[in-house]
Amino acid sequence: MNSIEQCENLVKEVYIHFDASHDFQHIERVRKNAFDIADTEPTANREIIELAVLLHDVSDPKYSTAEKLEEERIIKTLNLPEEKVAQLKAVITAISFNGGHEVEAGTIEAKIVRDADRLDAIGAIGIARTFSYGGAKGRLLYDASEIPRENMSVEDYRAKKTASVTHFYEKLLKLSEGMQTQKGKELAFERHAFMELFLENLRKETGEQL
Repeated sequence: MNSIEQCENLVKEVYIHFDASHDFQHIERVRKNAFDIADTEPTANREIIELAVLLHDVSDPKYSTAEKLEEERIIKTLNLPEEKVAQLKAVITAISFNGGHEVEAGTIEAKIVRDADRLDAIGAIGIARTFSYGGAKGRLLYDASEIPRENMSVEDYRAKKTASVTHFYEKLLKLSEGMQTQKGKELAFERHAFMELFLENLRKETGEQL
């Protein structure tokens, strides 16, 4: 069994406990996105990309209070060379949005995985995931009185239980402009437009200025 197969088996044991917005189907979609982008970036290390995709949410603070515990445990189990571990951790660290306080994606692998993950946060699947997560956390669908926040700290971004539609304005509608690869930008364009159309129709159906 190679490192990717071993990693996949281990992360599945973690993701099975997450809600549908961050389950293993999410990982499979991000992996497909990453491979589509990597096909246009011939210098990218596909092993690092795939391992980073598999691991990137196992220690997500939305689901775990033990910082990086699962990630560290699984990486140690894989017995990777130190250089590869450092590359892998650097990619994973660069993925998170963190309320707009993301770490710079300094390698092509980090850029690919960040774009791949963010593509799964927008468009039709992004809409579905947003309401899936909101439902799992008992959040309102929308709140016309809620003002989307700007210039948040990481703590503020994670602490407040905003309505699901508010999340579009605080994060999702900002993602396409931050895509790191040309392929990522191309794929994000249509998905972003679909979210705009969805919100326009939601305003018409609710009669609210959302």
